[in-house]
Amino acid sequence: MNQVTFSWGDQSTRHDFKMAVSEQPQQRLESFGVKAVSDTELLAIILQGSGTCPEQAVSIASRLLAQAGSIVELAGWKAADYRRVKGIGQIKGLQLVAIAEIARRMMTSQRIMAPCLDAPEHIAAHFAPIVLGLEVEKFWVLLLNRKNRLIRQVEVTSGTATASLVHPREVFRPAFRESAPVSAIVCVHNHPSGSPEPSAADVRVTRTLREAARTIEIELLDHVIVGNREADANGLGYYSFRDAGIL
Repeated sequence: MNQVTFSWGDQSTRHDFKMAVSEQPQQRLESFGVKAVSDTELLAIILQGSGTCPEQAVSIASRLLAQAGSIVELAGWKAADYRRVKGIGQIKGLQLVAIAEIARRMMTSQRIMAPCLDAPEHIAAHFAPIVLGLEVEKFWVLLLNRKNRLIRQVEVTSGTATASLVHPREVFRPAFRESAPVSAIVCVHNHPSGSPEPSAADVRVTRTLREAARTIEIELLDHVIVGNREADANGLGYYSFRDAGIL
């Protein structure tokens, strides 16, 4: 039986193995279900099309993951990034970007019940799919009801990859404009570097917002910086100013 050798990997490991030509990714998916196929095989299924045989698709998928480092890193890729991989053209690059965006929108679509965001770990989990792949800092204000359930989420600013400027006026304005009763707000911003460690500017902004909240008598429940676990020295993937005692 002919065999083809290729590599696949997830965030923490890579494996080399041989796949029988008769056992193509599509067949494995049909036989064993989507959970049984590897990252490489999932990508190969998407890449296979007219003029591309399964073995070629697997080879391209393997190179794609090797260049990205993991399937998670592909969330931040643009069509031009995909086209730099031999075997991926303009249309396929656009399709891969579209698939990533569909996945992101599915994860961030409105839930049946508004999430309860009463702890930094809940806030970070809520924002994980939202910040995935972002290359710039964004700042959000979450409007919460008296049970700390989300009423509305407002993007206040979108800055550069290194800084996001925000003024108290921009932060608290949505709370005054909201028709539903707002009991508290939470501020959230992301660090594209992945490290949630606050900068001196982050600390200054938080203290300014803290004083403004006291003046206008709206509770600032927390300010959370969202990064990722791999880049966090504490392994949390987020930083809470409430937990740090600054709020």
